[in-house]
Amino acid sequence: MRVALVHDVLNQLGGAERVLANFLEIWPDATIFTAFYDEQKTQGQFARFTKKVSFLNNLPLSHIHPRLFVTLLPWAFESFNFNDFDVVISDSSAFAKFAKPKNKLHISYIHTPTRFLWIEPEYLDKQRYPYLFRLAGKFTLPWLRRKDYKAAQRPNFLIANSVTVQDRIKNFYHRESVVIPPPVDTLFYQTMGIKKDYFLIVTRLEPYKKVDIIIEAFNRLGWPLKIVGSGTIIDDLKKIAQGNVEFLGRIPETDLKRYYAEAKAFVYATEEDAGIALLEAQSAGTPVVAYGKGGALESVIADKTGEFFYDQTPESLITALQNFDASHYSREDLRNNALRFSKQKFQAQIRDFVEEKYREYMNK
Repeated sequence: MRVALVHDVLNQLGGAERVLANFLEIWPDATIFTAFYDEQKTQGQFARFTKKVSFLNNLPLSHIHPRLFVTLLPWAFESFNFNDFDVVISDSSAFAKFAKPKNKLHISYIHTPTRFLWIEPEYLDKQRYPYLFRLAGKFTLPWLRRKDYKAAQRPNFLIANSVTVQDRIKNFYHRESVVIPPPVDTLFYQTMGIKKDYFLIVTRLEPYKKVDIIIEAFNRLGWPLKIVGSGTIIDDLKKIAQGNVEFLGRIPETDLKRYYAEAKAFVYATEEDAGIALLEAQSAGTPVVAYGKGGALESVIADKTGEFFYDQTPESLITALQNFDASHYSREDLRNNALRFSKQKFQAQIRDFVEEKYREYMNK
């Protein structure tokens, strides 16, 4: 079975890239199709795999300001040729589902319906582009929303990464989907070392991640906070952070697992789609303090593997942190919860689903 893997962009590392890496463990001979590729920003993790990168990757400014080309992304994915493949598997939080294979089985793993079209309409206002660029972008939103809805009807089957996303798919795309939670490498992220006094964030530093709320809370508390990750607003966040907040940037996985394991707690303030980072922390024996909405409700067990706060404000988070007692949590409970989402279970579920649907498709 010849497999094509279609991925939005390969110019960063995050939860979506962890899913793609697991797909490649199942189908190591698959070809990756993507709009943009940056080997340095993905730390060479996908260098050895066969890739087909869209024409956008060669345009001026595409590696510095890829968001400028958002209106061309549908065309980029629709232009890919899949004649040499039997199955197309897209994983999408934006435009990968626009892939248009002819007479091929297409299964799309949906991280979320396109956020800036359906979930966060103020997204463009937060981008650091001149006003006229942002205004022009707003005029294209209705057109992009119509195209996105139409593209979501193309795949033969949709997989949601959480019940939260399954509900969004039903609401925005009017389609059914099955839920297969994203993978956590529980063999890699394990308990180790001695617990230290710092709190930890691991995330892309983008406006919708609400990291500013966490920084403001820790500014007031004066407690140590370490932030792993990078993104478009890192400079803004550094300006508001006080001396107790440390930015680590992108770090190697071997360092990351140590930071996870030694943290007092993992803190998260956004409405998560599924929550791979929340589970990686638990796998490493670290409890979570998270915003109590969305995918966090599926990956964190209140009073057993973490606690929730219910208003996206520094005040609400501060209250939760002041009531948090790290000694209340057992590493065994945290590990056992993460094991429900192990990469072995994910890969078995994905492989079985794809092979079953491929057999059905071929027997039509």
